Amino acid sequence: MMSSTEKDIPVHHLTSEEFQMSTLTAAGPENFHDVHRHNFFEIIWFREVYENSRLELDFESYKLGNNQICIIAPGQAFNMKIEGEVGYAMAISREIFNEACDIEWVLTGGVLPFFLHSESENVCSAILSLIENEYNGASRTELLKTYLKAFCIIIAEQINPQEPLLHDRQRIQELVGLIEKYYIVHKETGFYAEKLKISTHHLNDIVRLLRGTTVKKMISQRLILEAKRELSFGALTVKEIAFKLGFRDASYFSRFFKKHTGQNPDSFKSGNG
Repeated sequence: MMSSTEKDIPVHHLTSEEFQMSTLTAAGPENFHDVHRHNFFEIIWFREVYENSRLELDFESYKLGNNQICIIAPGQAFNMKIEGEVGYAMAISREIFNEACDIEWVLTGGVLPFFLHSESENVCSAILSLIENEYNGASRTELLKTYLKAFCIIIAEQINPQEPLLHDRQRIQELVGLIEKYYIVHKETGFYAEKLKISTHHLNDIVRLLRGTTVKKMISQRLILEAKRELSFGALTVKEIAFKLGFRDASYFSRFFKKHTGQNPDSFKSGNG
């Protein structure tokens, strides 16, 4: 059942199954058309796409290429018009995904489309065939989890940092997870630095080097994203959204939103209504 804040956007749920699989030619395990959210994870492998194939994810549009994989996390606003692209879509419950693919930044924010290395393609294709056969056959959950874990190990090698800056990149991953958990109640850099057991100055240095931004801007971006979601698809008033996001003053929230987007919340809401 949808909450009142989600009444204007479909929320797709996994019901009797914890895992669903389909080909993109069959339009996926759920209807891609129109903006929607999931309460589960979804891995989409675009084997072959058209020149103008695109997907929209959290208000950003991405041009797709052959052999790209995208991982969509619960709560992300997603839209794609399926027109016969070739590939696979797997809808996976949070519990199964947590076991199979325990990469922190994937669990908190998904992964934007990335290209699968050609040397990994045959292995991934073989694993997907095993998953497909099992899903359409006995559909044993433990075996599906094992195959899925193998698939995630292969693709994680391409999204997992391997450089000498690995330790700092791991801190960034931890930071992303902490921001996801606390951004509404803790908006100061010092809180996150303390959680990571490093100085505020050092944390900002790492974020500037690896992300080209600051911790404060990362927190602001997360707040703006959630504000846009609520304004576009929710039933709350601007004042209610402000309080939900931890702003004591609705007018301050409006100034904050306009500073980061160039629009006031009411204009954004009416433009996306």
